[in-house]
Amino acid sequence: MTKGLKTSLSLGLLLILSQLSLAQIDQNSVYLQKTGILDSLYSGILNESRKVYIQLPSGFDPSKSQEYPVAYILDGEVFLPTVNEIQKYYSGGFTPEMVLVGIESGPNRVRDLTPSKISSKYGMPFNQENGEADTFRDFLQKELIPFIESKYPVTSYRTLIGHSYGGLFTIATLIEQPDLFANYLAVDPSLDWDNQKLLKSANELLGNQDYKNKALFLSLSGQLHMQNSQITINNVMQDSTDFTLFARSNISFRNLLQDNAAAGLAFEWKFYPNDIHGTVPLPSIMDGMISIFEWYQMENTDRINSFDTPKEELLSIIKYREKKLQEHFGYAVPPYPEELLNMSGYMNMDMQALEKAKMYFELAMEYYPQSANAYDSMADYYEAQGDFAQALEYVQKAAALSDDQYYKDRIQDLQAK
Repeated sequence: MTKGLKTSLSLGLLLILSQLSLAQIDQNSVYLQKTGILDSLYSGILNESRKVYIQLPSGFDPSKSQEYPVAYILDGEVFLPTVNEIQKYYSGGFTPEMVLVGIESGPNRVRDLTPSKISSKYGMPFNQENGEADTFRDFLQKELIPFIESKYPVTSYRTLIGHSYGGLFTIATLIEQPDLFANYLAVDPSLDWDNQKLLKSANELLGNQDYKNKALFLSLSGQLHMQNSQITINNVMQDSTDFTLFARSNISFRNLLQDNAAAGLAFEWKFYPNDIHGTVPLPSIMDGMISIFEWYQMENTDRINSFDTPKEELLSIIKYREKKLQEHFGYAVPPYPEELLNMSGYMNMDMQALEKAKMYFELAMEYYPQSANAYDSMADYYEAQGDFAQALEYVQKAAALSDDQYYKDRIQDLQAK
């Protein structure tokens, strides 16, 4: 073999290995970036097709009939991955599992998200189509929400998330049609729009609305004045230039909400001094999701985790949570995941706290009556006590719900005992 041929073969092998390596990187990157299933619908109201991205909860099981609260995310092509990542860390303990719907903005973002028409902005001509938020809200209410509720496993408990003009639309919806969503998360909203016109409407409407069981999280970035670093959160309201109108509008709306606290809105405002308009969505969405679902977070976990807590107290804690969740969601919700109830039952069996164990297994069957595993766990309890007749009864109930061969085999084993 000639030296030249060896060189050519070596270069060719290096090229192939390099291409294989790049192909592997590209293949891996597909999975690392995977968020949101693309769907679309045609809107007769908007006279155009709209893309949406759907993210189902990580624990979703198509074989079960479980439905989830739903979050609608404006500028979804940008912010759906952010909300999804936050849900990965916080859902279950701090926020409920949810279906996430990212609504793509498209070329008509300004048109769709702004609530009134303008032709100039800060003394300059403004030529983009705008002021059609009412039409876009009709699309959400009459077309998109029914589309999602008919096709995906969602309930009528809805959250709306928006940034900038999306935040403006979120606040406008809270003021003008508050019953459309239960929760509103407005990130650095553009409340300066049309010389604060929405603020003037809010001043008239807020006091006349009933916001019980509704929540708002409102954020403001640290970009208070782009040309004067001496403007701070402590003195920005004393400035009267156009440079601070954005921030002053946000703070004025916060003050308005505080003045109308009797309306019952659960409300939190947060200032992010180290973030600008483009970076504030991440911390705002994280803090906002935790804030609007503060009521969802588990209570009395120290008593739940203590083996010394009496059964009656444990049951009272569980039933309190069941009632609290139903009051907020508006429908019955199991207070704890099935896995947590089962695990607690087995742990108490190991500790010989048999009455507590039985209670947890009974609760699992009560809250998850279509779960074969819940009945099988109760069978484990009775089998451990040597009550094979009762164990057989519960395995038979499990087998009636599932075709799994495991239950058939277990029935034979118990019948032989």
